[in-house]
Amino acid sequence: MSRAEVNEEKKGYFGDFGGSFIPPQLEAVLERIDNAFQQYKDEPEFIEEYNYYLKEYVGRENPLTFADRLSNELGGARIYFKREDLNHTGAHKINNVIGQILLAKRMGAHRVIAETGAGQHGVATATACAMLGMDCTIYMGKEDTRRQELNVFRMELLGAKVVPVDKGSGRLKDAVDEALNDLVENYETTFYLLGSAVGPHPFPTIVHHFQSVISKESKKQILQKEGRLPDMVVACVGGGSNAIGAFSEYIEEEDVRLVGVEPEEAATLTKGTPGVIHGFKCLCLQDEEGNPLPTYSIAAGLDYPGIGPEHSHLKVSGRGEYETVSKQEVLDAFQKLARTEGIIPALESAHAVAYAVKTAPSMDENDIIIVNLSGRGDKDVNEVRLLLKEKEM
Repeated sequence: MSRAEVNEEKKGYFGDFGGSFIPPQLEAVLERIDNAFQQYKDEPEFIEEYNYYLKEYVGRENPLTFADRLSNELGGARIYFKREDLNHTGAHKINNVIGQILLAKRMGAHRVIAETGAGQHGVATATACAMLGMDCTIYMGKEDTRRQELNVFRMELLGAKVVPVDKGSGRLKDAVDEALNDLVENYETTFYLLGSAVGPHPFPTIVHHFQSVISKESKKQILQKEGRLPDMVVACVGGGSNAIGAFSEYIEEEDVRLVGVEPEEAATLTKGTPGVIHGFKCLCLQDEEGNPLPTYSIAAGLDYPGIGPEHSHLKVSGRGEYETVSKQEVLDAFQKLARTEGIIPALESAHAVAYAVKTAPSMDENDIIIVNLSGRGDKDVNEVRLLLKEKEM
């Protein structure tokens, strides 16, 4: 979509970021989604059904696990993991998918499309579509289909059509491009179930709402376990859905530091400048003409040149802190968590673990860090095996 083809609708802004920069034919579509969301999100019947599936299907609430051996080995702060990896389908993505799929059902949709990078959102979407008998198409960058071959098979096993996208660099940005093109062509019959806290209004607000369950639980759990709030909450950031869910209930708690962790190779919040991508304004990595720059991360789910508008606002306002870690630090953290706690994290989550590993020793022994373990590492084991083998050669 060129800038000449977009209209700005002054809705859904977080400070200077957000909004809706979309083709005219999509304005009514997104307004209808927004109206449905506003209508149903506080409706007792909708909330009851959503909570039913979170408990009986997703398996919530999941634990807040104290990392005893890791904390003792590192010294300094006490580390807790919010265990989104224990959800059905293995990641936080299902929280948002269940909410949006119930919204799609109430809107009368029979066809659902989604984008995916690491494959976890695609798997979650395919899972929910299978459960409710909806047609499902998933767009995924061709390079990511190679890196996440097992997740591609899972989606297909669940009845989804997986469309490899070989345009551009064949990664998450390109998958989003194709999903948006599909929506433009088929908006009358299709519900776009966006997986991250990005996109035009109302998607960032919807995703925040359904992912806030993460911090609602962790806040209650840490008060039960420690009798006080954490000093720091840490989460990886790509588009920003797990992080905004992990931060949500702590944003107004000014004594709690909120730290988002990016890959050095896709440091959107660290190096980005204000721009428009995929229908919304955010900090993004772009050239002088405003075109998104190519990015790369060993974690497919973090391989995106933009970031959610709320994270952009948290960064600029100073409420959120955003740091980078190196590829080697991530691989080291991936192995360390496996060997100390018996938990194999997703490569995305390993970015947050890596930051905690290097930060905890410099903190007081009474300090508390909550790390959002956004997903499990089954999908990444073979890729890590190959990366470690390359290192040995």
